[in-house]
Amino acid sequence: MAMAALRREGRRVLLSTPSPAAAMAARSPATSHQEIAPLGARSISTQIVRTRMKSVRNIQKITKAMKMVAASKLRAVQIRTENSRGLWQPFTALLGDAPSVDVKKNVIVAITSDKGLCGGINSTSVKVSKALHKLTAGPEKENKYVILGEKGKVQLIRDSKNDIEMTISEIQKNPINYTQIAVLADDILKNVEYDALRVVFNKFQSVISFKPTMTTILSPEVMENQSESGKVGDLDSYEIEGGETKSEILQNLTEFQFSCVMYNAALENACSELGARMSAMDSSSRNAGDMLDRLTLTYNRTRQASITTELTEIISGASALEG
Repeated sequence: MAMAALRREGRRVLLSTPSPAAAMAARSPATSHQEIAPLGARSISTQIVRTRMKSVRNIQKITKAMKMVAASKLRAVQIRTENSRGLWQPFTALLGDAPSVDVKKNVIVAITSDKGLCGGINSTSVKVSKALHKLTAGPEKENKYVILGEKGKVQLIRDSKNDIEMTISEIQKNPINYTQIAVLADDILKNVEYDALRVVFNKFQSVISFKPTMTTILSPEVMENQSESGKVGDLDSYEIEGGETKSEILQNLTEFQFSCVMYNAALENACSELGARMSAMDSSSRNAGDMLDRLTLTYNRTRQASITTELTEIISGASALEG
């Protein structure tokens, strides 16, 4: 009660008697608004800091929730990714992998994500795709892009709009399955002319690590020529049953190989995306915590300084009354 009365008395005195701060303000035109109006300085400054603290705290809650969601999805996708690696590896043993083969029509299949906030996996895929496009370019060559994911489309459309043959998005809207990817692969093979399909994706290694990877699928005609020249697997050493010709076998193998590679690449990229999002959201949560600590310290200092200023002025006013 005494303190409240002292505050009221001090404010009454401040209204009738110029304070030292007001006198200094009259002498110095450059004095800030907080020095001229000490009564409003406390509420304005602390309110701004409190609003900022509330915003940072809300952001921290969001980033922690996103990290937990990514962690809950990662384990299931990781198991399916590891199991899918056995699908396309036999094709590499049978047909070989010829990343340096020189052909006229190259189609670069860049696999990216539809959502952001996942580190640099999308920019890495785009950089590798651009470098591959530049490496395989030539006066009589034709290079095209097939893009999976909105983030890759947004980045490549800026300077390679005319080279984009096809874009596909929302493949991760539902859990990735082989039937879905096989339909997409068949659609790509029907609508794109190619001599070599070069699939670019991020191979999952750990939660904090992924590796940009490229896999090459040759057309049946190029595969037959490369096989005869001995640059890829020797298909003549295998016995063909069922009455199918070598060309038909190669056509079926190419389609099945592309769908298996696409299935594994989509899972690898999804797994890398979740791991990168986990790491990014964890870093964001820690940064928000550090910022919250600094804002709390600033708030306490500002509040204490305001209280000290008010007490000094109240005591000065009471002393003036007594005198």
